[in-house]
Amino acid sequence: MVDRGASDLSLPDDWPAHPAPILALNRMGSWDWDLDSGAMHLDAMAYELFDMEPHEFDGRPATLATRVPSGDAHRLDARVAQALKSGGVLYGAYFRVRRRDGTLRWTRTQAYISRDATGRPRRIVGIVRDATHELSDSTVRRERTAQDAGRRRRTSVAQVATAALAHARTVKEVIDVLKDTQSLTHLGVTSLVMGLVEAGRIKLVAEGPSGSFVPGTRVTRVEEPYPMGEVVRTLAPRFIESPEDFAESYPVLWPHITDLGITSAAYLPLIAQARPIGALGLLYHDKYGFTEEERDVLVTLGSSIAQSLQRAMFYEQDKDLAEGLQQAMLPRTIPTVPGADIAVRYRAASIGRDIGGDWYDVIPLPGGRVGAVIGDVQGHDTHAAAVMGQLRIVLRAYAAEGHHPATVMARASVFLHELDTDRFATCLYAEVDLSTGVVQFVRAGHLDPLVRMVDGTCRRVPVDGGLPLGLSAEFGRLDYPVGTLELDPGQTLLLCTDGLVEQPGADLDDGLQALTTLVGAGSRDLRRLADELCQAADDWSAEDDVALLLLRRRGTGAPQSGGRLRQHVEPGDPGALTGARHMIRAAVRAWGAGERADDIALVADELITNALVHTEGAAVVTLRVITGADRRLRVEVEDASSALPRRRDAGDAGVSGRGLLLVDRLVDAWGVEARGTGKCVWCEFTVPPRR
Repeated sequence: MVDRGASDLSLPDDWPAHPAPILALNRMGSWDWDLDSGAMHLDAMAYELFDMEPHEFDGRPATLATRVPSGDAHRLDARVAQALKSGGVLYGAYFRVRRRDGTLRWTRTQAYISRDATGRPRRIVGIVRDATHELSDSTVRRERTAQDAGRRRRTSVAQVATAALAHARTVKEVIDVLKDTQSLTHLGVTSLVMGLVEAGRIKLVAEGPSGSFVPGTRVTRVEEPYPMGEVVRTLAPRFIESPEDFAESYPVLWPHITDLGITSAAYLPLIAQARPIGALGLLYHDKYGFTEEERDVLVTLGSSIAQSLQRAMFYEQDKDLAEGLQQAMLPRTIPTVPGADIAVRYRAASIGRDIGGDWYDVIPLPGGRVGAVIGDVQGHDTHAAAVMGQLRIVLRAYAAEGHHPATVMARASVFLHELDTDRFATCLYAEVDLSTGVVQFVRAGHLDPLVRMVDGTCRRVPVDGGLPLGLSAEFGRLDYPVGTLELDPGQTLLLCTDGLVEQPGADLDDGLQALTTLVGAGSRDLRRLADELCQAADDWSAEDDVALLLLRRRGTGAPQSGGRLRQHVEPGDPGALTGARHMIRAAVRAWGAGERADDIALVADELITNALVHTEGAAVVTLRVITGADRRLRVEVEDASSALPRRRDAGDAGVSGRGLLLVDRLVDAWGVEARGTGKCVWCEFTVPPRR
C-alpha cells in the first residue's frame, strides 16, 4: 500500500459540501434567525416543508407562523421563550404545518442558540423535518389527550368561576371571586387589574397581588393609550402575546411594568346591554400567546364577569336608594331628654334589599315625660319603608297632642287601615314619666319589652296587647289595654323588633330568653350595649331588620315637678280599672306621697266609679304634680257627661250617695270644671316636698 500523505491530497474548490444538499437528502430544511434584526432565512427544503413559495415569505417569523395552527404556534413560542430565558443553547419541538389543501403535517424542529460573551442570545439556527412517520398513533393520541385535558381544565375553571359569580351580590364580592386562588389562578393568571367606567374615565377597583399596582393608573381617561382604555373604546378583547408586543403596542405603560415579569396579557371589555361598564386585565408570567380555545374561554368568562358586575352595580344602586329612603324615614336625630340616657340602633337585614319597615322613635312630651316607640311594618321592601315613614309621623303627632297611649295606638291603627295598602304593623308604645318612673305600655302585636335592673339582671315584662295596627281597625277591635311598670333610677328599658330575637332553628320564646341573658351579661355603657346586641344579631345571621331602643332612667337630674300620667278606663273593662289603680299607687309612691297613698287611691277610685256608673262613656284619669307655695298632687277624672255631681243624703240604710261626702272629707280641695261636651271632677292633696 502506498502512503500518499497529506500533501498529495487534491480537494475540490467547493469542498466541503454546503449542508443544504445533505439536509435535503434527509428531507430536512434549514433556517437561520437573526435576533437583532428579526430577519429569518429559509432554504429550499424548508420552503417545501412549509408548503410555501419563496416570494410568499417576507423574512419575518410572524409570516411563517400563519402556516402553523395557533395552538401549536403558541406552544412553540413558549418553548423558544423558555430556552432563551433559561440560558440553554439547544431546544426541539414537534408542531404541525397546515398545507395549501388544508391538511396538517407533523414536523420536528431542532435549533441551536448562539450567544455573545455576555450570554445574550444573538442568533438561532436550526433544521426542520417531516415527522409524520416518526410520530406513532399513540404519540398523537397522547398529544390529543393532553390537549383535551387542558381544555377540560380551562372549561371547568371557567364554569366554577361563573357559578361563584352567580352568588356575588356586590362589586366587592365579584372582585373577591376573581382574586380567589381557586379560580383564575388555575387558568395560569398571576395578576389582574379591573376598572369600572365612570363619566369617561376608568377607575381602578381591583389589582393583585399586592405590589402590582402601576402608579398613575388609578384613574385614567378612556382615550389614553392604555390597554384597558383600548378595549373599552373598541369593545373588542386585546390579547398581548409577548413582551415585545406589549412594549410596541403600549410604550407609555410598558416601562412601568417591566419589573413585574409580564410575558403576555389578556384585556377584556366588560360589556353589559351593549354598553362597556369596565375592563379586566389578566396578566401572565412564563406564557406566550393564546390559543383560539383559550381566547374563547376568556371571552366567555369576561361576559359572565360583566353580567355579574352589572347585577352587583344595580344591587348597590338599589341598596343606596333603599338605605337613603330608610334613613329619611327614621328620625335624623334623637332628642336629648333630661333625666334619661337613650341609645337607638337600626341594622339592615343580611339578605334581601336591605330595607324594611322597622323603626324607632323618641318623642319628648310635656311634664317630664317621654314617649318611646318601636315598630315593624309587614314586608321587606321600599313600600314597607314608605308606609313606616307615614305611620311613624302620624303616631308621633298623636302622642305629641297629648292623647292617652291607648288612644294613640287606636288612632294609628285607623290611619294605617285607611291607607291604600294591604300592610299591617306591630308596635309597642311606652310613655315614661321620668320624674316618677311610671311607664305606661300599649302593645299592638309586638314583642314584650325587657327591663335591665341596676344589678345587671334582666327580665321580660309581660304586657297585655291588642291586634297589630291596621288589623285592629279592620276587625273593629280598637281597645288596647294599658300596662304599667315603675322604672327605678338606673334601670334600663329595652324595646326591639323581632330581628333581634329570631334565631335560625329556635322559637320566639327561646330567642327572648337568649336576648335576656345577653342583655344581662352586656356592657354597662348604654351605647356599647346597643352595639353588642346588634353584633350578636349579625353573628347568628339574622335574616330580618333590627330596630333597637334603650332608655335608662337617671338617678339624678330628673324633673322633680310637673309629672303627669293619664289613662283611659273603658266601662265594662275590669282590667282597665285595675291598671288605673296600679298606676295611681305607683305614681303616688314615686312622687313621694306614700303617706297619703290610701286616701288618694280611695278618692280616685270613687271618682272613676262615679264616671263609669253615671255616664255612658269612658273615664279619663289624669294625675299630675303642681308646685307653688306648697306641693300638691292633683287627680282629674273626665267624662263625656255635662251633668254635674250632687251631694245626696244616703240615709241610714243607703248604699249610695256617700261618695262625695268621702271625697270632701279626704281631699284638701275639689271641684268640677266644664270641658267642652263633658266635665272634669278634680281634687288635690297637699303632699310633702321631695327630699
